[in-house]
Amino acid sequence: MEPIIQESALPPEPEATRRDADVTESSRANRGWWDRNADEYQIEHGTFLGDDRFVWGPEGLDEVEAELLGPPEELKGKDVLEIGSGAAQCSRWLVAQGARPVALDLSHRQLQHALRIGGNVPLVQADAGVLPFKDGSFDLVCSAYGVMPFVADPVQVLKEVRRVLRPGGRFVFSATHPIRWAFPDEPGPEGLSVAASYFDRTPYVEQDDEGNAVYVEHHRTIGDRVRDIVAGGFRLVDIVEPEWPAWNTQEWGGWSPLRGNLIPGTAIYVCVRG
Repeated sequence: MEPIIQESALPPEPEATRRDADVTESSRANRGWWDRNADEYQIEHGTFLGDDRFVWGPEGLDEVEAELLGPPEELKGKDVLEIGSGAAQCSRWLVAQGARPVALDLSHRQLQHALRIGGNVPLVQADAGVLPFKDGSFDLVCSAYGVMPFVADPVQVLKEVRRVLRPGGRFVFSATHPIRWAFPDEPGPEGLSVAASYFDRTPYVEQDDEGNAVYVEHHRTIGDRVRDIVAGGFRLVDIVEPEWPAWNTQEWGGWSPLRGNLIPGTAIYVCVRG
């Protein structure tokens, strides 16, 4: 008879709290979290993301229609860096447009899923705050929820992105819409009442029973994001707030048709290297 796993033998659920978390702790925690959860993430969301689609967020806004990187026909021959690539779905779409992408992620396990799916995309494991590329290596940099929500020093990341971009290059990234931080992370009616201050920048941290962070997200207001972008050496040319489309009936964490029809869930920032 196979032994029955006792509930006490299971790892304890992490404690959710709000506290400071610096660059090192955030990076270490999130690398570990994505390594542990990459399999479940790809199983749960892989069909929605596809193997070679460029989706900006849970609403389902596709780069085919958004053209935030520019018209698809102008992507041919462009050197593109995707930061926080996960399984490199967006990079495969870029390959199909004739671009030359590089897919970078902090998580080794996420990049193993990129290898599993396949495709001619160079893969790099690295921290976005210290990009392992020469100055002026890329025409475009993009990140679909891949990095900015998880870093303690967004200006450092922006400066690194600016460094590896060529003059006039574009950086487009999506992140949780800042207003979402005032509401509970629930897809149903309980997620429609303000429960916290929009102006509280204290990071959301999940920690183990010894107080070590195992997951970290950082909150920036819209104004903070704009100031960060300027401080990083960019000119902000657009902020896109995707509306929830009628065809999308799925729930994804705190995202849902109910909430998506009332409040924005994603913000996409379109920046040009100054």
